[in-house]
Amino acid sequence: MKIIAGPCQHEDFVHSYRIAQECKRVCEKYGFEYYFKASFDKANRSHNDSQRGVGLELALQSFKSLKNKLDIKIVTDVHEIEQVNLLHSVDVLQIPALLCRQTDLIQAACATGKIVNIKKGQFMAPKDVQGILSKTKGAKEVWITERGTSFGYGHLINDFTGMYDLLSDLGSKFVYDITHSVQRPGGNGSSTGGDRKYVPHLARAGAALGISSFFIEVHEDPDNAPSDGDTMLRLEDFERVIDDIYRCSYTR
Repeated sequence: MKIIAGPCQHEDFVHSYRIAQECKRVCEKYGFEYYFKASFDKANRSHNDSQRGVGLELALQSFKSLKNKLDIKIVTDVHEIEQVNLLHSVDVLQIPALLCRQTDLIQAACATGKIVNIKKGQFMAPKDVQGILSKTKGAKEVWITERGTSFGYGHLINDFTGMYDLLSDLGSKFVYDITHSVQRPGGNGSSTGGDRKYVPHLARAGAALGISSFFIEVHEDPDNAPSDGDTMLRLEDFERVIDDIYRCSYTR
């Protein structure tokens, strides 16, 4: 079992340390492999007035310290080819959903020898993932992350039949992002809205389906987070959701 968890944005070292420390504690308790996730730049925001993040240089300093102090693996997203070879202290390079068909970016990430996690675009059918995978030859390891499908009316749909097909093909390399999947794009004025109350239910459903890798954004105070606050799980609720995943995985 694999859990990728952390805040949407890296805000500062102390904030990320507290979240990573708690997520690691919980994952170790349940025997799950843990990866800390945070973004140094949210370059794909819907509006120009959205908060972008602390930037690459400051984030890299914090990521290196987090690895040394907590002995954890780190996931962060890249938006430009120039960023790919600068992320020395990162274990997994993540390709955002809106860039999942950017051939040069994918191939540059795969050439680093790092694991590459590609978010499946909200606009793609499950079978279209094969086109993405055709661009990843020679990669150390590639994950595909589901984060909901858009039908253009402000909700993301969670297609469990499609997820079953991807799970059958990819196994543990298929990841289910249960927090971005509850987004309501454009549903909160100038930012992306959503409803975190559905996250535990999607976690249980995914685990019952047989999914063993989950992506979960968490925050101590999501209502005041700089981005994706409506969909992030409260840190205090993280263990309950992991417990649900554990129980549904081993009792199905």
